[in-house]
Amino acid sequence: MTAADEPPHEPAELDLDEQIAIYQREFPEVDPQIEKVVSALQRLNRRMNVAYGRQVAELGISNAEWEVLKALVLVGKPYRLGPGDLAKRLGLTPAAMTHRIDRMVAEGLVTRERDESNRVRVIVELTDEGRGKWLEAMRMAAGFESELLQDLSSEELATLGGMLASVLHRVDPDATDDTEAS
Repeated sequence: MTAADEPPHEPAELDLDEQIAIYQREFPEVDPQIEKVVSALQRLNRRMNVAYGRQVAELGISNAEWEVLKALVLVGKPYRLGPGDLAKRLGLTPAAMTHRIDRMVAEGLVTRERDESNRVRVIVELTDEGRGKWLEAMRMAAGFESELLQDLSSEELATLGGMLASVLHRVDPDATDDTEAS
C-alpha cells in the first residue's frame, strides 16, 4: 500500500488553548475563559461517557440498561416503577421504554408484573441480578472517578462540585443540590 492508498489520517484533537485561539480568530467576541470551561466540560463528558460505556459493557449491559437500573435504584426500595414513570425519568417514548424493558426482562435484570392493587397497571422491579450489575458498575465507576479526580483536594472537590451544581441549576432549575453519582 502506498501513501496515496492509505486512508486519510484523523487529525488529533487540538489542545484547548489552540482551539480557543481559533475560536477567537474566527469569532472575536467569544469570551476565552467561558469557552475554555465549556470546551473542557464537553471533552470531559465525552471521555467519561466512553469510559462508563466500556465499564458497563464489561458487565454485559448497555448504557441504556444502566440508566434503567439507576432510575430504579434512585427511587429506593423496593426499586419499583411503572413503565410510564421510567420513560418520563429517562426522556423516552413509551414504545422505546417497552422495548428496553423487554430486553431487560429477558436478561433477568428486571421483572415486569401486573400491579395486584390495579390490574391495569404494570410494575417494573429491579431483580437481585440487576442490582448486582448496578453495584458492580458503581464500584467500577467509583474507582475511575477517584483516579480521575485524585489531584484535587477535598476542599477543591467541594468547591468544584458546588460550582458545577450552580451551573447545572442554570440549565435545569429542577436540578437539586444533590448530584447523582455517575
